[in-house]
Amino acid sequence: MGTIKKGILGGFSGTVGNVVGANWNGIDYMRIKPAEVSNPNTSLQTTQRLKFAAVIRFLQPMTEYIRIGFKPYAVKMSAFNAAFSYNYHEALTGEFPDFVIDYTKALVSRGNLPGAHNPALGSEQAGAVSVSWTNNSGSNQAEDTDVVLVVLYNPVSGQAVYLLNAGVRADEQVIVNVPADFSGQTVHGYITFMSLGTVLNGQLRNSISTSSYAGSVMVA
Repeated sequence: MGTIKKGILGGFSGTVGNVVGANWNGIDYMRIKPAEVSNPNTSLQTTQRLKFAAVIRFLQPMTEYIRIGFKPYAVKMSAFNAAFSYNYHEALTGEFPDFVIDYTKALVSRGNLPGAHNPALGSEQAGAVSVSWTNNSGSNQAEDTDVVLVVLYNPVSGQAVYLLNAGVRADEQVIVNVPADFSGQTVHGYITFMSLGTVLNGQLRNSISTSSYAGSVMVA
């Protein structure tokens, strides 16, 4: 039961129906009690939690990369939330309870700058993965000096290794060192390009590429 302390026009403390009255720092306020969920483990809610978990597991290890890659789409939301929304709707697959990311459809960056041509992964040396592409400078706005960002994701360990300034488009290859325990495990790779002039400034959609899936490779 609620108690009125300052007359009928004053604040009150306690509960009246689904309204809760309280005082914080001398300020009287009221709030609505949240609706109680009779069964938080319905099949629909469990399915939703599993879907969310699958997307988070993929994106969270590369949060810093995502903040750059989806910054142009961070409109009234964070870059991470923009990436989550895209991958939830476009890359999530599987059946209950085995929801997984289709790595060929996943994106870790979005933009209009030309992406990687002929992206590929290789691993001939222990603890190292090569990420390669064909230099397509001169195609639309692609330049030799576009900065390369690469990320490798290990679905077994749930870890990601990424380089945010791995070289430039003209290099056509970068070697990424990975943890020793990646040996014998498969990693998936993505390549992003970003205009040199915007690396230290805010990105526009025309200055960053949509990520290119470079395939998968077993680490030597």
